[in-house]
Amino acid sequence: MSSREAQSEAEINAAWVGEPPELNSTVTLVDYDPRWPALFEREAARIRGVLGERVLVLEHVGSTSVPGLCAKPIIDILLEVPDSADEETYVPALEAAGYRLVIREPDWEKHRCFKGPDTNVNLHVYSPGNGQTPRYRLFRDRLRSHPSELELYAATKRELAARTWKYIGHYADAKTEVVEEIISRARAAQYDAFSESYATHAEKSVTNAWYDRPAIVELAGDVSGRRVLDVGCAAGHLSALLAARGAEVLGVDASAGMVSVAQRKFGSVARFEVADVTEPLALESGSFDVITASLVLHYVKDWAPMLAEFRRVLRPGGVLVFSVHHPGEDWRWFERENYFELELLEDEFPAGQVVRFYRRPLSWTFTAVREAGFEVDRLEEPMPAAEAEEADPKWAANLRTKPRFLYFRAVSPVLDRLPVPPDAQTAG
Repeated sequence: MSSREAQSEAEINAAWVGEPPELNSTVTLVDYDPRWPALFEREAARIRGVLGERVLVLEHVGSTSVPGLCAKPIIDILLEVPDSADEETYVPALEAAGYRLVIREPDWEKHRCFKGPDTNVNLHVYSPGNGQTPRYRLFRDRLRSHPSELELYAATKRELAARTWKYIGHYADAKTEVVEEIISRARAAQYDAFSESYATHAEKSVTNAWYDRPAIVELAGDVSGRRVLDVGCAAGHLSALLAARGAEVLGVDASAGMVSVAQRKFGSVARFEVADVTEPLALESGSFDVITASLVLHYVKDWAPMLAEFRRVLRPGGVLVFSVHHPGEDWRWFERENYFELELLEDEFPAGQVVRFYRRPLSWTFTAVREAGFEVDRLEEPMPAAEAEEADPKWAANLRTKPRFLYFRAVSPVLDRLPVPPDAQTAG
């Protein structure tokens, strides 16, 4: 259950210590076994006994950690150590206890994987701050608390398990779509829990009120008399600003809690609906002049379906304006080793509220926008509005001197580009 792209056969071979075992068969799933938690506890006690204080996180994850879920009879264990890349500090101790290192992926979350000495386990080892720990927890807890999600995942697993796979990793990659679908709903539900506190924060925060929203409004241009779709509208502050400038605004957000707050605060000037932009939108093609997406796209892993929907609902010549975390800032702030990687990160915003988003290089963003058929009109790294200095001089200084967010204005072409006929290429 990873957040990376599906691995090629060459990548699988490179990651394995030795030859990767070939399956060349279907996958065997068994009904949930109530003994699985006890098997985890036995392994956890052994690992703690071997590594002591080097164990920072040790949890039962994967399908065997979810009561009632069918699974391969393999106990998945998540272990965090101070630095999983520093193998000398923990690998010899684990090997002395009978664990065997089978996978080494230094460029992907510093991931290592071990097999157990007597129980069939996958012991996944990471460093603190990795993007997989929050994914494992969010997915596991969502399945434990939502029977409908468990049923959906189980049905998908059984359907995929009946196929023949060369490597078990290919089967795992095939589950990515349903895993991402379930995780996206889990994230939306998290926002429901703190929608009120987020609304209060976003209203007065210098970063939101005097940096992000002014930049989006400026790039959107003259919206008077135009139809605007405000994607990821949250508590509705940007939607209200656009409406005040004469736009007819529909704000959409995946969080029902956020939409409820937006309707209460700004329902008299704009419409608000619950919608997940990773799914097809129930909107007519060519029905909007402008789409705004303030600090929302970095929560989505695969932009292609979303951007395709944006192009569909925009009229020809329509404008997409969006802001995302600055790729250079995320790479520096989270002290990541590989800038050129798409990875899931965890942060607190507002303070005390955990949010998860994807970090990606700038070239990835440009490519996704252009491949969706948009023409990038402007790329901006704006300065805060003058009001920021009075509201919070320290934050205003930060925003003037350090990269924070990155802003795009992209245009949906009036006419799609057509391939040049072969005879036209040679004419004259």
